[in-house]
Amino acid sequence: MLARILWAFFAVALPLAGAAQSESSAQRSGASITAHNLGADHFAAGRSIRVVQPVAGDLIAAGGKVDVDATVNGDAVLAGGDVRISGAVNNSLYSGGGQVTLDGTVGRNVRIGGGRVEIGPKAIVTGNVSIGGGEVRIDGTVKGYVQAAGRRVLVNGPVGGDVVATSGAIELGPNARIAGKLRYASRSELKRDPAAQVTGGVERAPIADRSYGHTQRTLGRVGGWLWTVGLVLIAVVLVAALPAFTVRVAATLHMRVGMSLLIGFVALVCIPVAAILLLFTLIGIPLALLALVLYFALLLVGYAMTGIGIGDWLLRRYRVADASRVGWRIGAAALAMLAIALLARVPWIGALVSFMVLIAGLGALVMQARQANSAAT
Repeated sequence: MLARILWAFFAVALPLAGAAQSESSAQRSGASITAHNLGADHFAAGRSIRVVQPVAGDLIAAGGKVDVDATVNGDAVLAGGDVRISGAVNNSLYSGGGQVTLDGTVGRNVRIGGGRVEIGPKAIVTGNVSIGGGEVRIDGTVKGYVQAAGRRVLVNGPVGGDVVATSGAIELGPNARIAGKLRYASRSELKRDPAAQVTGGVERAPIADRSYGHTQRTLGRVGGWLWTVGLVLIAVVLVAALPAFTVRVAATLHMRVGMSLLIGFVALVCIPVAAILLLFTLIGIPLALLALVLYFALLLVGYAMTGIGIGDWLLRRYRVADASRVGWRIGAAALAMLAIALLARVPWIGALVSFMVLIAGLGALVMQARQANSAAT
């Protein structure tokens, strides 16, 4: 039953999944890479990815290391532990990673989240920049506004609009040339080089009361652990209620990690877009609303499936005799979900861990649903 629900829900994304079954896999730098062109767009997933050929449409890539040294005519959506862009992105750049470095040009806007984010001195952004990270450094040229939040924010290049920053420490380097206003919120005083220029003036915003912030953080921690307990329960229920199905999904995840990441990313992006398009048709409104509800439910299932897959892998590696026993699988899945929750709380890399866990499980679900439907028909 669950397989048929998944198949019906992912019907919009499955043409992409089916097309990607004919992907090209190559061994580059000792790592397996899965790459596929769909129309003018290019999709890639793997441990180490380097894009050196021009992309006529959009580029979507996820991996441990992602290097873009070519021209992307559309948007670039990149996720990885270490992401570097030295080519030209003609539209907008969206990226998340442990470290994200931009040394190329972007024709529109830049939206980045990461542990350490650098916009190098050779970078030119025609539009606006929004950055959230632990360490944020802007040495390149931004023709629009800049929004930045992080533990430390340094602006040391020309900015055509306003700069709005929230940080523990904010600095203006000698090459800072801000045409608009600098508005910042920080518990530390602004560090400004005498050569830095701010045409629109500097405005400091008040900081929220410490006790209120402490209360909010406490509530956030409690809510985070309640959320973790909920995910553990989802994993336990899935293994207990659907042992055979979860074994198949876990096997798909183990055997095709790169493909699971790629298909999961496609499903994550395309399904809500398809649901929104259905809202514009009168007959499709009920289906669109149902799809959105199921979408969020299946995101939770996909996240939990990665924990189940990790638990099964650990059992097969260290407890082979118990790998097929439901009780042991439940315990291993619960421990794996707790480990994922702890990693997700690590600064800088936590968001990347959560993202990779989500798309990996989601992709394995999509592929297993397709296989189940093919077998049924």
